[in-house]
Amino acid sequence: MFGTAAVSIAGPHTPLVQTVRPQIIGIAHVALQTSDLAQARRFYGDLLGYAEIAPAGRAHVAAFAVNDRQRLILHDGLPADRDERLLAVAFETTSADAMRAFLEKRGQRVGDVMADVDAGGRQVEVTDPDGHHVRFVERGRHAPAEKGAALDTRISRRILHAGLTIRDVAAADTFYKDGLGFSEIWRGGRTPDVTSWINMRVPDATEYLEYMLVTSERVDRRQLGTLHHVALVVPDMQEALTIVRSRAAPDDPNHRATPQIGRNNRWQLNLYDPDGTRIEFMEPWTVR
Repeated sequence: MFGTAAVSIAGPHTPLVQTVRPQIIGIAHVALQTSDLAQARRFYGDLLGYAEIAPAGRAHVAAFAVNDRQRLILHDGLPADRDERLLAVAFETTSADAMRAFLEKRGQRVGDVMADVDAGGRQVEVTDPDGHHVRFVERGRHAPAEKGAALDTRISRRILHAGLTIRDVAAADTFYKDGLGFSEIWRGGRTPDVTSWINMRVPDATEYLEYMLVTSERVDRRQLGTLHHVALVVPDMQEALTIVRSRAAPDDPNHRATPQIGRNNRWQLNLYDPDGTRIEFMEPWTVR
């Protein structure tokens, strides 16, 4: 059964202290930066079918509701010479204040609890060993719900995982596994003898973070767009493919995207937003 975890915190000259980690109950949002918000709206709104929730007074931000608790958030202003498009990955927690206290006792440099102005609720942010901004979001009782037309046009209704580049697995494990209670559920690679990614499940739900292992000194723009990705669950890949091809223009590379069976033996389909960030569709079960 999922629940909170008591973690021992002790320094070389301090008595043992027990602190309780608040629950981490899934992925709350993934925030990306785009060079053209209008084009991003066409991809995430028109192609993927998500209704936009306009953050109050935030003209340069578009938030898309995947479901009642998960968002894809796009900020404009991506410079032409910036390869990195990922801004942050956020996980939902039961208490932002308790999470801040927990992280602080773990020795993390953590910011103040602030309003989540893009998606509602309250959040606290910390940086992982690879420099990624990691947020913990406490949803408000009246957090924004889905808005949209009577016809539900979403191809997917759930974020299953988010991928982050990881250079030092041991350091990442110290942060995510030892510190936050994530647990490894699967690892794989492009060939059977190589590990290219490790799936780390959040402690109190079934969604997960995917370590995308990096060994090269430099990762270019194209590679970053593929490695930093969002995976969306689709119950039927053929149906999803049919919808994508009906909505994408013939000259759109996404119109020609082809499903494949991944190393985890599940159907997958890779789409790319206008700035090259990969959005992966995945069936929730292995190929029958």
